[in-house]
Amino acid sequence: MSNGIPSKIFQGVKFLLTANFYLSVIVLMMGSISSLSGSDVIFDFSPDFYNPLLNNLRIMMIYLAISEIGICVYGILRKKFQAIILTGFFLVLITGSLEFYGQINNIPIDPDFPLFFLYIGLSHILFGVLANIEKALATGHEK
Repeated sequence: MSNGIPSKIFQGVKFLLTANFYLSVIVLMMGSISSLSGSDVIFDFSPDFYNPLLNNLRIMMIYLAISEIGICVYGILRKKFQAIILTGFFLVLITGSLEFYGQINNIPIDPDFPLFFLYIGLSHILFGVLANIEKALATGHEK
């Protein structure tokens, strides 16, 4: 890209989306760690709220954190941003899945869960799309 105003706007958007992506990864890790420790910093893990599912939710959050580490390392080091986009898509789907699961089983879901997954999922999608655009632009200039 040239050094004009569109380039500066692109660089500003890139900075914001990249910073937001890394923040979302940190939020996911904090949510997972707090769920393992039993802390209610991000989510309400009270036994009255999730009694039979409490440990399942905690384990799900730990698996999610482990998967996130692998996907981020793979996607960023190999420049395979499609994996990050796909992960974002599935994180957004979790939002609806939790609501559906709660309704079917007549279990209340902490309202922070859908917002958490929606934010993290959209952050992954936007970062991945932007990284793919930047990769395509860089490849186009090399030809």
